[in-house]
Amino acid sequence: MKQIIIGFALMLLLHFGYTVSAQEKNAAEICYNPNAKGDTTKRSIKSAAIGNIAPASIKINYHSPGVRGRTIWGGLVPYGEVWVTGAHNATNIEIDKDFKVNGVAIPKGKYAFFTIPGKNEWTIIINKNWNQHLADDYQQTEDLIRIKVQPIRQPANSERLQFFISDKGNNNGSISMLWENIKIELELVVDR
Repeated sequence: MKQIIIGFALMLLLHFGYTVSAQEKNAAEICYNPNAKGDTTKRSIKSAAIGNIAPASIKINYHSPGVRGRTIWGGLVPYGEVWVTGAHNATNIEIDKDFKVNGVAIPKGKYAFFTIPGKNEWTIIINKNWNQHLADDYQQTEDLIRIKVQPIRQPANSERLQFFISDKGNNNGSISMLWENIKIELELVVDR
């Protein structure tokens, strides 16, 4: 009987040790600045941007692919097609206050962030279905807003895709994406 209890205790110990180890590993896999250290992996890094546009808290979850010598715009990422603006799952934005984009009211919540890249103009899309793999399940009928923006050429190359949240004061701010030599920016106003 004593051996059964010891055996059972060991099984529990191993199970919970493995569970904690897996949770620690998953937590450690999220990178908050994918360009901060030397790139040693070919995979897309699970990343997040967290910030405030007062009074709102915003979190962006995405996978950060690397340039790795490839042609990005018009190559790996085709022009004129809906893109997840990252890799793997659709990039998603979670905001805890109602906000406006180009005067269109959007309730607080979690949304997919898609783009349609172009040489001279991009379309930014906020879509209701945030839980998607790539753009496989994307439906235009679930778009809350589409807005045209101009890509901004950058003097320096950003090896990994990265998102930024900027508070510009008076409830105004922006969400921007930077990769390779292109930056796009979405202006928004947060409700008080």
